[in-house]
Amino acid sequence: MGHTAAGVASPGQSAALDFALIGHQESWRAAADVIAVLRGPERTPIPDDEIKDILPWIPPRTVCHVEIGSMIGTKARGLYIDSFIPPDRLEPAYVHENIARVRKAAACAINAGAKIISLGGFSSILIEGNFDQLPEKHDTVFTTGNTLTVAFIVQGIVRMCALEGRDLEKSTLLIVGATGDVGSGCARCLAPIVKRVLLTARNVDRLRRLATELESDGVEVETATDLQKFSAEADVVICAASLASPSLLLGRITSDAIVCDAGYPKNLSPSADMPDAKVFFGGLGQVTGGMRFTPDFHGVLNRHPFPDVVHGCLLEGMALALERRFEPFSQGRGFITLERVQEIETIAARHGIYLAPLYNANGPVEDALHLPDGMVERMSA
Repeated sequence: MGHTAAGVASPGQSAALDFALIGHQESWRAAADVIAVLRGPERTPIPDDEIKDILPWIPPRTVCHVEIGSMIGTKARGLYIDSFIPPDRLEPAYVHENIARVRKAAACAINAGAKIISLGGFSSILIEGNFDQLPEKHDTVFTTGNTLTVAFIVQGIVRMCALEGRDLEKSTLLIVGATGDVGSGCARCLAPIVKRVLLTARNVDRLRRLATELESDGVEVETATDLQKFSAEADVVICAASLASPSLLLGRITSDAIVCDAGYPKNLSPSADMPDAKVFFGGLGQVTGGMRFTPDFHGVLNRHPFPDVVHGCLLEGMALALERRFEPFSQGRGFITLERVQEIETIAARHGIYLAPLYNANGPVEDALHLPDGMVERMSA
C-alpha cells in the first residue's frame, strides 16, 4: 500500500492545486472499496476480515485527483486525501490518534500546495475549528465546510416540507446535537421560521447560551439533555450529533414526522423504529458542472444514488476554490449565521452546486415528476 496509486502524482509532481479534501470512510465496506481501487483491478481483493487488520496501518495519503467544473465554465483542481481513520475508532478513546491522522493528512495537502483545505466528516469535529492544532499553513487556509452543510440541511427541510404539504411555520423543530457547529447553525436559520424550537445536547451550559441567544430574538425555546423528553413533541427533527456510529434512537416521535439525518457517520440507528417518519439524509449537494476523479473513484468516494453528489463540508472548499476565495469561511464553533449561510449558498449556486435530490437508506424520496425545474437534467447528466 506504500506505492503511489496509478494516475496519482506524488506531492512533488502535482500541478498547481486549488483545494484539498480530507475525509475518511464511514464503514468497513467503503474502506475496502477504496483500498481495492488503490490496489488496482489486477490484484485479488483483500478479504473483509483482513481489512480491519490492515487499515489502521495505512498512513494518511493522497487517494486521487479531483477536478470540478462550474456552470460558468471555470474549473478547480484538487486532491482527495484519506486519513484512513478506522470506522470503529471514532470513539473518544482514540481522539489523540485521530487528531494525529488529521494533522498528517493536512501536512500532505499543504506539501502538495493546496490553497484551501476542507475538513470532512469527523476531521472537523476532532479539530473543533482550532486550526492551530494543524501544521504550519504557509499559504494554505482551512475550512470545516459546516456553513454549506447547514445550508443544504435547511434547504432539505424546506424541500421535504413542500413535498409533504407541511407548513413549516406551524411545526415544532427538534435539533439533536444542537450545540455543535452544524446544529447551532441550523437553529439560527430555522428558529425564526418555525412555531417552536426544542434543543437537546449533552452540554448544559452551551444549551443555555444558545437558548438565550434565540430567545432574545423572540423564539420559543425549550432545552433538555434527555432526548426522550422531547422526541414525542417534534414533527420536524434534525439529527446533527457527533456520534461515532449510527446509534441514535429517537424513541416515539410524532406520526409522519420529517427527520433529517445529517450525521457523518449517520446518526440514526438501523434499528430505530419509525415506520411513519419521512427520513432523508441531509447536508448533501450536487455538482452540475461535473466531477472527475483520477483514478476513477465514482461510486466509491461518493456513494450516493445520484451522480456527483458530495457532502456539503467538502463542497464548501470546492465552491470557494471555483470562486477564487481562498479563505477560512467556516471555523470555530457557533459562528454560523443566516447571513453567512446565504452568502455561501449564493457562491455555490453561482457555480452550479445545488441541494442534491433527497434520498434515504431505501432510495430516493421524491420521483422525477415532482423534482424542481432543472433537477431532472442534473440527475441524468
